[in-house]
Amino acid sequence: MLSSSSLLTLFASFSWAFVHPGALHTAEDFDRIVGHVKNQDEPWNTTWTLLSNNSYAQSSYKPNPVEVVYRGDDGTNSQNYANLYSDAHAAYQLAVRWKVSGDTAYADAAINILNSWATTLTGIGGSSDKFLASGIYGYQLANAAELMSDYTGWKADDKSQTGTMLTNVFAFMNNLFLDDHNGQDYYHYYANWDLCNLASLMAIGIFTDNQTMYDKAVQYVRTGPGNGALPVFAIANFTEEGTGKALTQGQEAGRDQGHATLDLALLGVVAQQAFNQGDDLFAEYENLILNSAEYIGKYNVGYDVPYTPYMSYQGNQSVISESSRGTVRPGAELISAHYGQLKGLDSSWTDAYRDWVNANTTGGVELGGGYYGSSSGGFDGLGFGSLLYRLK
Repeated sequence: MLSSSSLLTLFASFSWAFVHPGALHTAEDFDRIVGHVKNQDEPWNTTWTLLSNNSYAQSSYKPNPVEVVYRGDDGTNSQNYANLYSDAHAAYQLAVRWKVSGDTAYADAAINILNSWATTLTGIGGSSDKFLASGIYGYQLANAAELMSDYTGWKADDKSQTGTMLTNVFAFMNNLFLDDHNGQDYYHYYANWDLCNLASLMAIGIFTDNQTMYDKAVQYVRTGPGNGALPVFAIANFTEEGTGKALTQGQEAGRDQGHATLDLALLGVVAQQAFNQGDDLFAEYENLILNSAEYIGKYNVGYDVPYTPYMSYQGNQSVISESSRGTVRPGAELISAHYGQLKGLDSSWTDAYRDWVNANTTGGVELGGGYYGSSSGGFDGLGFGSLLYRLK
């Protein structure tokens, strides 16, 4: 019989080991990406060139950290969250430039941004929108940090301080929202609020090797209870005539297409991060994320889809919303690559929406922050999927 100490040793030997880097991207991903860039393959080369030319991706970039980030009017403080989303995208884009080029000037610029925020930021305030800031910019900063996790030029103390900041500021807010929903019931907030905070909690868990944090996010996506959980997010399932393809109406279809496509992008982030750690959320509920993407994609490239009336906290949404139909937002490249290219599943409407977005973006490829306008919506997604996710 094994002693208690032997059992502990045995358990430890089989405990979870996180893959690093392993949030949105892995080392193997960059082996593929570097090959395409060196060969000047398209669309990778065009996307790489446009990333390299972006003002946020220059080694001369200077961060603008603040002690408290405010998003939403609280009646007292001026909103300053543009500082955070600008710097988060810069850190991420610089990290990608380092990974692809090997030039440590970009790595040093990226960690300068991360270190600056780690030694300055103490909290996030504002209206309820503060929880959008904690989610969206939390997952973005954590992904930048995760890309830099194997950079030998990042001092251990600085890296640890970044993890502490992400945990004490962002993950704290993520947990607060997911547990309490700002004092409202679980169904008060639309799915994107859950999804961005889940993406952040998961990414921070990966970067800081926090199994509890990571597991909480994965389990929430699988079972709920809020609108960001897959079984709650799915309002109705339909079968497409002629193809037999499953189409899933998501929770924000009756609200507007700007938020419906944001859900699509955030679902991709959450599932990709988990997939790189060995959890296939893409496959959950018979490929529910694909089915939802097909529904959103089909409607946003101009075709009708069936719809079931949905009672939101704002009232009955009796018809699908045409507001922002055909919106141009990065995110479809990731989902198209996973389902259509990696798994060989039918992702035709997702592909069509991807192509629509790319056709209406500079260079005909999916780009990221700096290419979709200066407002916060243009920085909701990290993007550059034609470089980072496209497989063929």
